[in-house]
Amino acid sequence: MITYCRRLLLIIGVLAFLAGCSRDTPPVDPAPAAAVPAAPAPAPAPDMEWSRHGLNESETRFSPLADINDGNVGGLGLAWFFDYPTSRGLEATPLEVDGVIYTTGSWSMVFANNAATGELLWFYDPQVPRAWAVHGCCDVVNRGVAYDNGRLYFGTLDGRLVSLNAKDGSLRWEVQTTDRERPYTITGAPRIVKDKVIIGNGGAEFGVRGYVSAYNLDSGDMQWRFYTIPGNPADGFENEAMKRAAATWGGGEWWKIGGGGTVWDSMAYDPELNLLYIGVGNGAPWNQQVRSPAGGDNLYLSSIVALNPDDGSYVWHYQTTPGETWDYTATQHMILADLELGGKPRKVIMQAPKNGFFYVLDRTTGELLSAEPYATMTWATHVDMATGRPVETEGARYKGASTGLQLPGPIGGHNWHPMSYDPDTGLVYIPAQDVPWVYETDQHFSYRPGFWNTATDSRVAALPDNPADRQAVLDTIKGAIVAWDPVKGAPRWRVEHAGPWNGGILSTAGNLVFQGNSSGQFVAYRADTGEKLWSFDAQTGVVAPPVTFRLGGTQYVAVVAGWGGSLALVGGDALTAGPIPNRSRLLVFKLGGEAALPPAVDKALVIDPPPLTATPEQVALGFKTYMSYCVFCHGDGAVSGGATPDLRALTPEKHAMWDAIVLGGLHWQYGMVGFGGELSKEQSDAVHAYVIERAHFTVDGQKAAAAAGAPGSGG
Repeated sequence: MITYCRRLLLIIGVLAFLAGCSRDTPPVDPAPAAAVPAAPAPAPAPDMEWSRHGLNESETRFSPLADINDGNVGGLGLAWFFDYPTSRGLEATPLEVDGVIYTTGSWSMVFANNAATGELLWFYDPQVPRAWAVHGCCDVVNRGVAYDNGRLYFGTLDGRLVSLNAKDGSLRWEVQTTDRERPYTITGAPRIVKDKVIIGNGGAEFGVRGYVSAYNLDSGDMQWRFYTIPGNPADGFENEAMKRAAATWGGGEWWKIGGGGTVWDSMAYDPELNLLYIGVGNGAPWNQQVRSPAGGDNLYLSSIVALNPDDGSYVWHYQTTPGETWDYTATQHMILADLELGGKPRKVIMQAPKNGFFYVLDRTTGELLSAEPYATMTWATHVDMATGRPVETEGARYKGASTGLQLPGPIGGHNWHPMSYDPDTGLVYIPAQDVPWVYETDQHFSYRPGFWNTATDSRVAALPDNPADRQAVLDTIKGAIVAWDPVKGAPRWRVEHAGPWNGGILSTAGNLVFQGNSSGQFVAYRADTGEKLWSFDAQTGVVAPPVTFRLGGTQYVAVVAGWGGSLALVGGDALTAGPIPNRSRLLVFKLGGEAALPPAVDKALVIDPPPLTATPEQVALGFKTYMSYCVFCHGDGAVSGGATPDLRALTPEKHAMWDAIVLGGLHWQYGMVGFGGELSKEQSDAVHAYVIERAHFTVDGQKAAAAAGAPGSGG
């Protein structure tokens, strides 16, 4: 019994001890488990550059990036901006390589900016003579640099090809690619093909013979040159291609007035086929009756030409506009793609040249696969698929009479602004437009070296003064994005713009299409439907194409903004989106970007002309002279498109300086050379009278509109 009680007390004591431990004594941790390593942070998405003009050699301008997409693009904001030190047109495609953005600006200047912050790293000015602007058809623009292995290449307005070190902008070499005795220009971007840099030139209307050249990347030595039209037959021919071409010209001395055929913009390269494709421009003069009065196809004007890039030899060609006589260039953007057509896979090249037809060719052979109108046209009804030739309408060639309003005009159904091909949607996005023109032979044409030579009378193409007739013409002027199905040969959707001359296009795997426009907006659309998803007020017209890249895990979208180019100069009231100021900037966007542009302050246009004392005959002479020499920079009816001064708004001081400026070249540093060697004092005075008359026409129109309670007219 005693033993039992002791055992019971012992058990109770032990339990009490254990219970006390559970209440008052900190628990003893069990042996720690093996540590579980923390999940590694996800690696940032890899950088993706934009190192080629069209992103790739096929020039698709389609990016596989989708960090910015149709679901989140509403959160896109300005990351940073950079103001360029000029105020003329900007058309460059930015390149982004190793965290640096390389762009070109007005007067062929080159800029390098930190792609994440916008910091200017270096700047290069090739010192283009400002007087050379008189030889430029379409502003002092440049469409960008080419990059290869730490080296940059770009052309200058005065015909040089320049190579810089990408790291610091120091000069490697430069070569003169043109005859300085001829008014050649370069505005297009070079292309890199293997160990060569390829460059063309412009200046057809001024009297040059077109060609494309290849230079060694390291030394700058010329490797080959391919002429696009024949020279003087008496001098022999450079190759068999030129001999065959010469048989399609005749009846005139085209070699004395240039002939044209400049390769001023588009190229593409197929490394598998080892073919370089070049787009060839218009004839010079435009009017074939003067250039080649015996007729003929005038090869290789307005053609896509395939060359062997190793030696520049001819492989094949397709001519979009035989016997070109309307400035219907085929220099517009070309895209390489693989499509299924008629149940068979085909390697194709696609182009929407000025003439209004969208072409799909076999890029191996040049065989025409389809040609359908993407823009309004009156000059032809269709392309004959058996011959590959357009079927022209009666009177389109303006022999003996004017054409009346004809579409397309020399601005084209599509100009240089790049289109884009999205393989996900199967669509080509075309910055299309309708801008009519009236063609008529200049019965008093004589060749003027170094100046515009179209052999057409541009007076008949001026906007009429009668309000009803004027509005009827303006109603035909349009701009749009056309989403084109190249397999079906038809549009899938269309977005209308306020007017023509809208920017190049970028498409992305995020189901997005980006484009700037002539109204000063930078816009994102759904790629499959065209629905507008986002926009940004750029404060200036945007004609250059956007690009996108990923850097440090962040996707950016970049575009050069700055109103200019040919229609911006000559358009005047034809710019139905309204006059747009030039604010030259590089704009870079990212999701969540919080930067902001400074407020836009526009100076009001004050038109207060002196009395008009000239006779109607003097004004008529001024009109004729203005349309021959001045319209291409200062606008139809002296109405500026926004990139150059509006002559109707000259101050009394400027009127007093008229002769010093127009004849003496007082403003040469802005590209306004003196015309004293070309115009007489009588002609200069007559142009002055015409400008004053146009100012009075505008003021009178504004007064009449105000009295009627309607918006102003006449500019």
